[in-house]
Amino acid sequence: MADPTYTPPKVWTWDQPNGGQFASINRPTAGARFDKELPRGQHPFQLHSLGTPNGQKVTIMFEELLAAGYSDAEYDAWMVSIADGDQFSSGFVSVNPNSKIPALLDYSQGEPVRVFESGAILFYLAEKFGAFLPSSGPQRAECMSWLMWQMGTAPLLGGGFGHFYAYAPEKYQYPIDRYAMEAKRIFDVADKRLAETRYLAGDDYTIADIASYGWLGGFVRGDAYGDAATFLDVASYTNLVRWGEDVGAREGVRRGRIVNRKGDGFVAERHSAADIDAVLAAA
Repeated sequence: MADPTYTPPKVWTWDQPNGGQFASINRPTAGARFDKELPRGQHPFQLHSLGTPNGQKVTIMFEELLAAGYSDAEYDAWMVSIADGDQFSSGFVSVNPNSKIPALLDYSQGEPVRVFESGAILFYLAEKFGAFLPSSGPQRAECMSWLMWQMGTAPLLGGGFGHFYAYAPEKYQYPIDRYAMEAKRIFDVADKRLAETRYLAGDDYTIADIASYGWLGGFVRGDAYGDAATFLDVASYTNLVRWGEDVGAREGVRRGRIVNRKGDGFVAERHSAADIDAVLAAA
């Protein structure tokens, strides 16, 4: 049977939650919904996030910087429960007016600098430390192109495919087919590129890989949206799988991927390396 059709009104109005896992927090308006200050730890970098694909990008970046010897990259990672609406506090909105994780405050030079959107944070940290980003020339342009490619594809994988396949209150063929097609096209772009080079931007590991692994890594591991890896036949993208396994084995990735997540094997808040060490030692 065909999916039911819908005739849009002349002017759309929001009068009730539209269903789905996040219906209770979704609204067509921006801004703070309640007053609450953000906590602050002892390190120069204060990250307010959640271990979603977007959030993992930044904790992986911090752990990669620390593993590379940049001791000034110490950070506190505070969990933001998006299901509970923590991202709508006055403190969080003052850092990210878009009320999305991750959000970063850098106190390393006195007055705090706010940075929001995962790609912007990766770029900011890469420039600040001179790491995981080519300094100039074609290599830098290639890295930035693949970073922006990832930022552009994430909403199609998450808000598109992930929403209609896993989170929507009812499953309909048209949106699932539409976004499955787009997800597989994205996989194919990466797979063809990774047939040419070890990493997305070339021979060197960069913020383009860190950003992309946040999303593509879940499909390679098989833990994105239930059985989505089977549904999308991710195993057939052999170059993507090779890259995902290579990146996933990195120590910084293994450490960063478990931060700001609840449950066994995860670290809800990270305030020192010991917080992660204890969890990995028990694994």
